[in-house]
Amino acid sequence: MDLRQKAIILDRDGIRRALTRIAHEIIERNKGVENVVLIGIRRRGVPLALRLAGKIEQIEGSAAPVGFLDITLYRDDLTQLGYHPKLYRTEVPFPVTDRTVILVDDVLYTGRTVRAAMDAIMDLGRPKAIQLAILIDRGHRELPIRADYVGKNVPTSSREVISVQIEEIDGQEQVLILEKN
Repeated sequence: MDLRQKAIILDRDGIRRALTRIAHEIIERNKGVENVVLIGIRRRGVPLALRLAGKIEQIEGSAAPVGFLDITLYRDDLTQLGYHPKLYRTEVPFPVTDRTVILVDDVLYTGRTVRAAMDAIMDLGRPKAIQLAILIDRGHRELPIRADYVGKNVPTSSREVISVQIEEIDGQEQVLILEKN
């Protein structure tokens, strides 16, 4: 697919500010983080969850445990992909039962990734609640899923793609809108 850069939505400072705001909102909504756990959806949700945990600890003085979730085998399009998917490990070294689980991911689009993540979480236990923290919400939902915490809402067309680039994975830090040629 041939893509051209259309716009920079967030730079390094914009991402930092969005995550700081989300951390404050998580603390406020949950009246602290006593029973809160963060679970990053692999791939880019993982470094975002780790960053949120660090910001929460700076603000609140106590840390929320962080886990990592691979939803590959929970995807509803797995049989349509026609290839051998790369699997990552799910690492949730704490119980989720009776806790508030905050799923963290980079982009919310159709809602299918979040649905798969909720199925995976339910296989780990029965949380008190599941909340969703997203860096970019681009619209175009196919399922009735809404983020609780949003870094930035970016309405997009079907010809556009959101590219989140995170230092830990991509070696740079920015969010772009790309357009299909």
